[in-house]
Amino acid sequence: MPQNNKIHLSYSSHRDQPVVLIRFDYQHEIHERLKQFEGIRWSKTLKSWYIPEVAFDLHTFFEAFRGEAWVDYGGLKKERNILISKESVPNRPRYNLKAIKAQLTDDVHEKIQSFKKWMEQKRYSENSIKTYIHQLEIFFGFYASKAPEMISNEDITSFNNEFIMKHGLSPTFQNQTVSALKLFYERHYCQQLQLENIERPMKAKPLPKVFNKPDLERFFHAITNPKHKMAMMMIYSCGLRRGELVNLKLEHLDSKRKILSVINSKGNKDRIVPLSDRIINKIKEYYHTHKPEQYLIEGQFAGTPLTASSLQKVFEKAMKKARINRPYTIHCLRHSFATHLLENGTDLRYIQELLGHKSSTTTEIYTHVSRRSLQNIKNPFDDLEI
Repeated sequence: MPQNNKIHLSYSSHRDQPVVLIRFDYQHEIHERLKQFEGIRWSKTLKSWYIPEVAFDLHTFFEAFRGEAWVDYGGLKKERNILISKESVPNRPRYNLKAIKAQLTDDVHEKIQSFKKWMEQKRYSENSIKTYIHQLEIFFGFYASKAPEMISNEDITSFNNEFIMKHGLSPTFQNQTVSALKLFYERHYCQQLQLENIERPMKAKPLPKVFNKPDLERFFHAITNPKHKMAMMMIYSCGLRRGELVNLKLEHLDSKRKILSVINSKGNKDRIVPLSDRIINKIKEYYHTHKPEQYLIEGQFAGTPLTASSLQKVFEKAMKKARINRPYTIHCLRHSFATHLLENGTDLRYIQELLGHKSSTTTEIYTHVSRRSLQNIKNPFDDLEI
């Protein structure tokens, strides 16, 4: 085992929830293995990976890194060195995720695994599969005494009241549970449940956040690493999602036809995005300097893609260096691409195609944040002679 491969575990809190912090000096192998853990997240404020305490199992963690890294769990032996104040924590009962999933019967576990294989064969995204299986294991673990075919709409309503609401879980958790059950029962039980009658929480409809032009220029000027700048320029100039950028291969670029092919994107759809002469020149300059082998933006090792977490660090570092304090995210570059196109007079139908939106309704949200459209509205106050 390499002597430098050490992982330090300790208790902490994040957003008023108890978590286990996972800190280590960056090692690619450890980083990639950590990403496989269910529920693991990166916290910008804590500057650490963490797993909710209810989802953390020390024995499983040890086994995952046996022979690869030394796990220092001294911080878990002691009393919590960072306690959550009673005033900051809502008086909500906690649940033991491991114990709930352990209640699954062998028959139900087999059905869920069969459903997982079916989702994989249907080429659902890795995130969708992981989320749906997680929701099903919790739901059927909660109803371990009932066979799936005996579950009714009333049981789902009770689960919402007695588990989701009781533990203060999010509307997203509630929606994901209903969606997972809907697909599971369609697959295994020919839609015995009338899930269309299940009440779902109202969805929030926040407007997309858009970079203004001065902030955008400061952001790009703050990135000095050519590879990192190329990554961010591609996201903005082509309206790419983060996953589309990291999976972008050289074979997807056609400089002669001036197009970029986005392959197997969200919803398993392909689309074509035009490349401007300026971005083509930037790509050629970058290619001749860095000579990537397979992916346009490669990671630490040749032929491997840059990870989404590395891309996030690049973005955060550039934001900090540019001293931009607005709540922008990487995805805001895609929002900005769409909004700036609209402000330049591009038809909304073309923008829909460029972004790969299934419905024009999704694209129409950009009309609400287009500065030029808003400025064209004449305020009736201006007509008053006062």
